[in-house]
Amino acid sequence: MKGDRPRIVIVGSFVMDLVFRAPRRPKKGETLVGLEFGLFTGGKGCNQAIAAARMGAQVSMVGRLGTDIFGDMFMRSLEKEGINSKYVVRDAEAGTGVASPVIYESEGDNSIILMPRANMRLSPADAEAARELIEAGDVLLLQLEVPVETNIRAAEIARASGATVVLNPAPACPLPDEMYRLADIITPNETEAEHLSGIPTADDAGARAAAKRLREMGTGRVILTLGARGALMFGPEGEVEVPGYKVKVVDPTAAGDAFCGGLAVALARGATPVDAVKYANAGGALAVTVLGAEPSMPKGEDVEKLLRG
Repeated sequence: MKGDRPRIVIVGSFVMDLVFRAPRRPKKGETLVGLEFGLFTGGKGCNQAIAAARMGAQVSMVGRLGTDIFGDMFMRSLEKEGINSKYVVRDAEAGTGVASPVIYESEGDNSIILMPRANMRLSPADAEAARELIEAGDVLLLQLEVPVETNIRAAEIARASGATVVLNPAPACPLPDEMYRLADIITPNETEAEHLSGIPTADDAGARAAAKRLREMGTGRVILTLGARGALMFGPEGEVEVPGYKVKVVDPTAAGDAFCGGLAVALARGATPVDAVKYANAGGALAVTVLGAEPSMPKGEDVEKLLRG
């Protein structure tokens, strides 16, 4: 580590989540009365930043917000969590990103409609402006809710300084070969692995084949997240299965973000890849037990407690 606390830089998104909980999926043309509603700060970048901060890291965020009320709410949230917002730009020409997750009680699952807005105006120049910050970090954490070219510039800076680059390839989209080569670790779920590799992941054999294909595309290590089943890691040591934890599912939104935040923290502290995935699995499991993205990001002591059993 370059300092007393692990330093994690997140180049990523801000999305205000308008979360609905419904008894089931509505039929075509149907108006369905919901069970619950909540308004939460979210976005993969912001969620992962909050998760990493609550797990004890020194966290900085590089991103774009609108000059609207949602942007104000995010800035207050970052301040409350102790996250450095020096390189968060307030964009007067585009509003803050918004999304509407809907949780279906009957299925224990969710669906999400997303409007990125200001997130898609985060540029390579914004990453360059944060060069000194990125160079000082232990881990750079990226997602795909901002332009790929911005991620590439940030990853180039991080790799040149010796930082570990972790890419959460969500939401999945075609990536240039350069992005795979710059990522030390990528963390797709099964759907994302299928989209990126072109290999169906309907069964375990397909999921393994997809993950192996992604590693062949140039990334150092692939960690395939499997929800409650845990994760499969493919790296220089071969294939390693890391079991998950059984918990009561309330809201699966942002479980992957808690996983990624936890993974970054553990890696920055010097944990082995397997132990880092164990830590990340515990963070992801705790996240599904709470409604909403930001409220569900767990604290480090709770993760440690679950790990101890």
